[in-house]
Amino acid sequence: MIRSVGAMVVAIVLSGCAMNAPQYSARMDNVLKLKEAEFRDAKVADFSSLAAKDNANPISLRADRLESPYGKSYSAYLTEAIKQELTLAGKYSQASNVEISGELQKNELNAGSFTTGDGFIAARVVVRKGGQVAYDQVKSATITWPSSFAGAVAIPAAAQSYPTLVQTLLDTLFSDKAFLDALK
Repeated sequence: MIRSVGAMVVAIVLSGCAMNAPQYSARMDNVLKLKEAEFRDAKVADFSSLAAKDNANPISLRADRLESPYGKSYSAYLTEAIKQELTLAGKYSQASNVEISGELQKNELNAGSFTTGDGFIAARVVVRKGGQVAYDQVKSATITWPSSFAGAVAIPAAAQSYPTLVQTLLDTLFSDKAFLDALK
């Protein structure tokens, strides 16, 4: 009896827990960049996800797993983030002939360091106007945050940093004149 209870406790501890990343919240700087840009509107098609070791889904954070709150897919997270930014800027229209799509290529959070955590994201972004490719580039972003030896501090800090990582990626994208020109 004691052995089976002990084995069950060990199995639970080793299996880790799954938690959801925070939902995306638009960054006002990004919204203002889109609002001030000279294009009428755009729609967003679902981003795909490259199957690769450094494009984890879910993301491993020590013994835990971080899952996307959007269909358990980080490519869906990116799709939702772009839709939110465009919507708040008054530039989203499902009827637009300008379409933003792409592929999430890298998606990593590192909570393993005892002092600093870091994250990296990269996505290929494609803009099509009337079916013709007007923009096709890979954008990436890196962020860091204070971490800790204690998993109870490091894991939530990493999870809470994920929306900031995506906001930073979109800041890079929305600061690209070629991207904004492709939306005209």
